[in-house]
Amino acid sequence: MPISTKKYYVCKNCGFSSAKWQGQCPSCKQWNSFLLTEFKEPRKAAQEIINIKKNPLSEIEINSIPRIKTKIQEFDRVLGGGIVPGSVTIIGGDPGIGKSTLMLQVAFSTIKDSLQKVLYASGEESLEQIKLRAERLGINSSSINLLNTTKIEEMEYLTSKEKPDLLIVDSIQTATSDDFPSQAGSILQVRGCASRLIQIAKKEKIAVFIIGHITKGGEVAGPKALEHMVDTVLYFSGDKNQVFRVLRITKNRFGPTSEIGIFEMKNSGLRQVKNVSRMFLKENGENIGVAHSVITEGTRSFLVEIQALTNSTFFPYPKRTALGIDLNRLQLLSAVICKHLKINLSNKDIYLNIAGGLKTEDRAIDLAISLAIVSSAKDRKIIPKTVILGELGLSQEVKPVSQLDNRIKEAEQMGFVFCICPQTIKTGKIQIKKATSLEQAVKIAFK
Repeated sequence: MPISTKKYYVCKNCGFSSAKWQGQCPSCKQWNSFLLTEFKEPRKAAQEIINIKKNPLSEIEINSIPRIKTKIQEFDRVLGGGIVPGSVTIIGGDPGIGKSTLMLQVAFSTIKDSLQKVLYASGEESLEQIKLRAERLGINSSSINLLNTTKIEEMEYLTSKEKPDLLIVDSIQTATSDDFPSQAGSILQVRGCASRLIQIAKKEKIAVFIIGHITKGGEVAGPKALEHMVDTVLYFSGDKNQVFRVLRITKNRFGPTSEIGIFEMKNSGLRQVKNVSRMFLKENGENIGVAHSVITEGTRSFLVEIQALTNSTFFPYPKRTALGIDLNRLQLLSAVICKHLKINLSNKDIYLNIAGGLKTEDRAIDLAISLAIVSSAKDRKIIPKTVILGELGLSQEVKPVSQLDNRIKEAEQMGFVFCICPQTIKTGKIQIKKATSLEQAVKIAFK
């Protein structure tokens, strides 16, 4: 097979290639980052090219995708039913949020009731540190093999030799390969090492989990192409001062992308949360500026407590602070309240918070947010045991919400007796109070 040899200059930071040396990389703007590289590319023989054939779509047969059950129901549901062999999943999160703890528990749960073998490759922690965490979590198994290395070549060799069912790499920012002339964590190394791990997963039919650092913007550090390359992208988030953690999925080639998993962090590790509504509700929730609503994430619905505070300000530009929802959404709802309810908020700061540190993009809580702001501005309480549902439009119309039956059922189970929403449906014990506009909802909520 003939071999073609090429010489060119490669940026050691981002991997940009050039036929001649340049002082500054035009891609990443780094100075003096070009290194001379020789690349030998074997070419396919003419006979190999001739043997390539097309595959009609109608003749391709698919079987049900086999999955590895982890015995952690929250984790399996987020992935769509379990881990798919040969898939590559990247999980990102803040430092110390519990990514390594979660992966160690997932590794143990896959071999607890089966014969699965796991290879845990860590470049951030020593073997002794991992062992200390395992003892704290009550994990001790000979089926979990530890490897303390940053070299992709060593991971490849041990993977091909041991044939594990699950490979965990902690983390991609510490992984390096001699094929890429740059330091660990650079764009070139991250992209190149991820590509090698994907080849391992597809060739050996091994499920690979890659732990990744995140940037200040909350995205996985490295090139954005990294998320395009892998099959599944998970984000593990939560407030370090709170005990709960949320596992979200933003990309999934083997299942839905709307599911979330809720965990509680304890000294003995992460524990699944079965009653999510009770976790996010406060006992003394019937206060001024407090409203309750139900959000839906994937197939589950749970109640949330929305807290609003309005405070007079002497500054010409009042402050708007939102924790749990998009700040632009709060500004939009504040404008609707000012326009249609004739409530002056131009001289008031508005602080909004979803209790428990939860973040959501569900528009069904728009009406609850608006009534919580009105409650604080008017210094009046909303009717006790009332759940509020509805998306609010710019002309103060309240729009219907999806999965209303499930939302109301969840509210009923938590002891709520009234529901303000724009739809009329048959329910059990909970009483529906229909409101098609914000003004009608205010009259009902503050009787």
